[in-house]
Amino acid sequence: MLVGVVTEIKPGERRCALTPAGARELTGAGHRVLIQAGAGEGSGFPDHEYLETGAQVASDAGAVWESADLLLKVKEPIASEYGHLRAGQVLFTYLHLAADSALTDALIASITTAVAYETVEDAGGRLPLLAPMSEIAGRLAAQAGAYFLQDPLGGRGVLIGGVPGVAAARVTVLGGGVVGTHAARVACGMGAEVTILDRSLTRLRELDEFFDGRARVLMSGPAQIEAALERSDVVIGAVLIPGAAAPKLVSREMLGLLPDRAVLVDVAIDQGGCFATSRATTHAEPTYEVAGIVHYCVANMPGAVPRTSTGALTNATLPYIRRLADLGLDGLCEQDTGVIPGIVVRDGHLVSELVAA
Repeated sequence: MLVGVVTEIKPGERRCALTPAGARELTGAGHRVLIQAGAGEGSGFPDHEYLETGAQVASDAGAVWESADLLLKVKEPIASEYGHLRAGQVLFTYLHLAADSALTDALIASITTAVAYETVEDAGGRLPLLAPMSEIAGRLAAQAGAYFLQDPLGGRGVLIGGVPGVAAARVTVLGGGVVGTHAARVACGMGAEVTILDRSLTRLRELDEFFDGRARVLMSGPAQIEAALERSDVVIGAVLIPGAAAPKLVSREMLGLLPDRAVLVDVAIDQGGCFATSRATTHAEPTYEVAGIVHYCVANMPGAVPRTSTGALTNATLPYIRRLADLGLDGLCEQDTGVIPGIVVRDGHLVSELVAA
């Protein structure tokens, strides 16, 4: 199979869908790898490292899109790439279609097949291809909250860990999944006073054991969220309904409960965001203000650390890429039924009920 990798062109995106080590494994298995020139440079992987694995380098994206049987990306295609989508090709990438009707329509019209990293499941129902980026995004969320609390950046002028005699910042994490756990872990490590809200009693027990008193772990609900907002310097939105739009947990009116110049970090922005006032931002312009509250809603947070992210992504996706190249999509689905929830568009037909809804 010919596996293609194109350069990411979404603003601020420097990750790559495949490391040279991953390319070496594919070529060693008898597959061809065609990578666009410069695709790995943003992650610290120059073209010659791919050439040394037996991969080929194409001068432009069009040649890769046109030739590849399996097209690998990190982020969803943007409007300027829609014209490259075509029948007979499998696109394997993060898609987050629940918040993107234009891309959904483009995938359907192109009669392509698209498999979303974020909804592929393992035997336990977990999301193994979303997890590494969730881990990174969660850790970055805590760092972003700490950074934008600084007064010159619009924040409350609070040091996240405080100092002896002065209280630490109060951080609320909405959602105790992978993102929320890693956000809370880093915030605790920086000395913040951390509260985690989640609706699963089973997960609350796991979090309580994991943090062992270093964070407050509470059942989530409207009353609990409102109470938490009143005492929060930073709120990290970390909720996820796989494949579906994120629920809006904080309304515009609820912003009035927060202290002035508090910071909201919406990690759910790829799925539409969990704050009613959220809109996607970029690394170049990461924040904006609504009603005196700083909003950080960067839609590709792990792109800020592309070398780490590219390595973590390839570690997770390569076993699937290898089997997909070896067996084809139908063969892979027969071997691993957890891939089936990842198929959102098949030969131009929308097959994901969550995206359709």
